[in-house]
Amino acid sequence: MTQGLPLALAEARNLAGAAIAGALPEGGTVAEAMRYACAGGKGLRALLVVESARLHGVAAKAGPVAGAIEALHAYSLIHDDLPCMDDDDLRRGQPTVHRKWDEATAVLAGDALQSLAFQLIAEADLPAEARVALVQSLSEAAGVSGMVGGQAADIAAETAEAPLTLPQIEALQAGKTGALITWSALAGPRMAGQDTAGLRHYGDAVGRAFQIFDDILDVEGSAEAVGKAVGKDAARGKATFVSLLGLEPARKRAADLVEEAIAALEPYGQEAETLRELARFVIARRS
Repeated sequence: MTQGLPLALAEARNLAGAAIAGALPEGGTVAEAMRYACAGGKGLRALLVVESARLHGVAAKAGPVAGAIEALHAYSLIHDDLPCMDDDDLRRGQPTVHRKWDEATAVLAGDALQSLAFQLIAEADLPAEARVALVQSLSEAAGVSGMVGGQAADIAAETAEAPLTLPQIEALQAGKTGALITWSALAGPRMAGQDTAGLRHYGDAVGRAFQIFDDILDVEGSAEAVGKAVGKDAARGKATFVSLLGLEPARKRAADLVEEAIAALEPYGQEAETLRELARFVIARRS
């Protein structure tokens, strides 16, 4: 990873954070919890929005859309950490929202962040057609056909009589994790009212590689480095890419997907170099 990518990630995080902060009221426990949940993180989805917007000539208008995906992602993490879901104590190296406050505050903060995501897009300085396309596609990516559906399948798998097969895990993760990553990669052309096909293969491949590497980190990583509990999948006897493929074959599959993502960027030439670095970062990160 070159020095340019950390700076680009930080700038995207700051851009998204400014959009979120500008839309939140001063004071109040729920607003405080919302800010807390959005702090830190890699900024990967925000950077996908910013870079895809830059490739399509609309980078100056990317802030609210980057803020929207980071707000929606933060909501998903708050709810994912709740006792009725994964019951986690740590997120991004800090106490989870329901541990720092309480479950009711966590639920409300998550609900409000989801609403905020659509508010930011609706108020963005974009043509009405672009805002509608972004809202419609994000609704689908975040809902029962995407992230929520993937999360439901993941919960059901924990008590299923037979462990999931590899194709079932791939389908589950395409919703749970991949849908929002792909949406982020396609935000730029949607903002510009242009065809999304050019970045779809890139976004899909990056999303799949990201989840495989998450499974690897759950085996190899430490809670201190990853920022959340590790080893939980194995403790639950949960089928993952690593448990089904083995550690090194899973690593190779993730690397192959990164190469697929990079190849998909060929039509964009050198202008897509940050997106190439971001794809490589997905399987080189420590959290």
